[in-house]
Amino acid sequence: MGIGAVTPLVALTARDLGASVGVAALVVALLGLGQLCGDLPAGWLAERLGEKRALVLACVLEAAGLLTACVAPSVLLLGVAVFVCGMAGSVLALARQSYFTVAVPSAYRARALSTLGGCFRIGFFVGPLVGAAVISAFDLQAAYVFAAASSLLAAVVTLALPDLPPTGTGAPPPRVGLRTVLWEHRRVLTTVGVGVLLIMMARATRQSIIPLWAESQGVSPATTSVIFGLSSAMDMLMFFPGGWVMDRYGRFWVAVPAVAVLGAGMVVLPLTDSALTIGAVALVMGLGNGVSSGVVMTLGSDASPAVGRAQFLAAWRLLADTGTSVGPLLITAVTGLASLAAGSVVVGVIALLGVGWLTRWLPGSPLADRRARDA
Repeated sequence: MGIGAVTPLVALTARDLGASVGVAALVVALLGLGQLCGDLPAGWLAERLGEKRALVLACVLEAAGLLTACVAPSVLLLGVAVFVCGMAGSVLALARQSYFTVAVPSAYRARALSTLGGCFRIGFFVGPLVGAAVISAFDLQAAYVFAAASSLLAAVVTLALPDLPPTGTGAPPPRVGLRTVLWEHRRVLTTVGVGVLLIMMARATRQSIIPLWAESQGVSPATTSVIFGLSSAMDMLMFFPGGWVMDRYGRFWVAVPAVAVLGAGMVVLPLTDSALTIGAVALVMGLGNGVSSGVVMTLGSDASPAVGRAQFLAAWRLLADTGTSVGPLLITAVTGLASLAAGSVVVGVIALLGVGWLTRWLPGSPLADRRARDA
């Protein structure tokens, strides 16, 4: 909720410090870049400190970054603070997932991780509303103070978490290097992992293509906000049903339909030309995005080894975050070469191709089961 409160404000803060529009956009992008750069080191940190300590340290580091952003006298220092927050966010995400993998019985894993994903969505939905109220009562800097306080409160809550149970022998697990983990699990990372990249590409593209297409069709900013808000509400409502389906019937029956819905939505979106039709497509895409809440984390937890879990999940998150970055960049590139409609269709077609890829490699898919029986 704290990060959700300040994310829309970073560009405004950069502009207040004298940044151009392009530089302000770059400062915002540093949050995602920090997450990418922090993914692999996050695995090392969680493996060395343990998930609980890594979570507390990341919360404190995030609070420090937010307070620095609050008082930053220059765009350069603001950018450094945003980058640090991104790196802290990668540690938080990985350590949470690793903790859930061990602490939650496998029979409830998908529901637990889907609920975790739902908490992210709720926080990012409520955060900007709280941030707006704080700014109205005080000023822009107060939102950063609120976000920092939220991070510190999260650190305190984390301290109340029970420690993870010891290994079966009672001895600390052996430590393995990142290269060893990547090599031993290269097959799953280059098959299911690539599928995860495609899932995240489709999901990230949805967030940028809907408002851009609405604006290109002359829909007012207020109406666009309503459309995106309704889509986000659908997104939030579907996280637990998606987890239930994954636990009951298998991960395939959420991952593949969700990507199919998102891909089809992006292919159909250029055919819409009014607030009503754009809103209808946005709601369907919100349904696909919401039901897949937690699926990437669940697939990663399923595939993670007992030895080297943190390093494996770090590589898994790197693939996922790469997909998150690739989607909007692909839209930008194709739009520059052709048009926004072409960009939407290209990403949609890639997502639909991802359906075939996931069907080929995802454990539990009919094709994978048939191969296993034949073997």
